Amino acid sequence: MKNERFPPGWNEERVSKVLLHYEKQSEEEAVAEDEAAFAEPEAIMEIPAELMPKIRQLLAQYKAAKKEE
Repeated sequence: MKNERFPPGWNEERVSKVLLHYEKQSEEEAVAEDEAAFAEPEAIMEIPAELMPKIRQLLAQYKAAKKEE
């Protein structure tokens, strides 16, 4: 069995960038980011993991179309 240090698509550089983002963030910025995350209604559902690539693709297309509106 392969022992991965990071999840698929992640590496040390990506983790470092995310950590740096949150370490530099002020409390006000953190609150604004949290509030923005809940600004649009979302649903949570359980789906098979093998469908995730297709779902991510559909979400990216949806978000791109919303930006064009």
